[in-house]
Amino acid sequence: MLNLERLRTLDALARHGSVSGAAEGLHVTTSAVSQQLAKLEREVGQQLLAKNGRGVRLTDAGRLLADHAARIISQVEVAQSDIEAQRGRVVGDVRISAFPTAARGLFPVAIRALRDTHPELRVMARELEPEAGIRGVLRGDLDLAVVLDWSNKRLPVPGGLAIAHLLDDAADVAMPADHRLAGRSEVDLEEFADDSWVSWPEGEFCYEWLMFTLRSKGMEPRIGHLAGEHHTQLALIAAGLGVCVAPRLGRGPVPGGVAVVPVRQKMWRHIHAVWRTDAGRRPSIRAAVEALGAAARTVEG
Repeated sequence: MLNLERLRTLDALARHGSVSGAAEGLHVTTSAVSQQLAKLEREVGQQLLAKNGRGVRLTDAGRLLADHAARIISQVEVAQSDIEAQRGRVVGDVRISAFPTAARGLFPVAIRALRDTHPELRVMARELEPEAGIRGVLRGDLDLAVVLDWSNKRLPVPGGLAIAHLLDDAADVAMPADHRLAGRSEVDLEEFADDSWVSWPEGEFCYEWLMFTLRSKGMEPRIGHLAGEHHTQLALIAAGLGVCVAPRLGRGPVPGGVAVVPVRQKMWRHIHAVWRTDAGRRPSIRAAVEALGAAARTVEG
């Protein structure tokens, strides 16, 4: 009889590609991963792992069993979802993530509503960028992630995930209060061709979007500073160190010395919730999506 937890460990190794990655995804030690895999090898009577430099790789038998493990774990998820749906009560744990401005703009209202409406549900929330949130849902580290894409650049959503639209969030341009365009009612991005930009860190989806968007307007971006947090970006703008894109969701009060002006051709962030399709019947997932949708409507309203 194959042990389900050992199959989960093998599945985590296959998805993460290393013992340390599997340990991080499962929230256990590398020693615990190695022990579980060694026991699984004894159970099946075949070598599942082979040395590969400083790491390991799956043997043919290991890949075969890992494929079966992924399907078995998916079926277990479906069974758990069906049992929860049969019971009909919103109980247990739900682990959710959101990128920082969505966490700030949606989580306080949504999580408070879940606590008041479903006191037996434990919500564990964390901030994660969209790509990391999607990876967490795929790995099973998260039950649901709030992610974004832009009207002119979509975020790829892998198969096996369900998606629900929450809201559309407009973005403006923030600039020093003494900037030549600060008094305008609207601006065009092309008018900032000579300005230095404060951007998200390289490698993030929103950084790639900014590069793509400015270049599509015929501008080669001049990036002066990188900051992941919008409040940090606005503080740099207040110091006269450039301009930045300033989405409205979760923005909060704008610091002194900063002017925020709408863009004539609107820039929209589309905010979505994603979860594993095979977990979609869980009442806790449905309740979390509904609470996030209600919180989004208060923002849009």
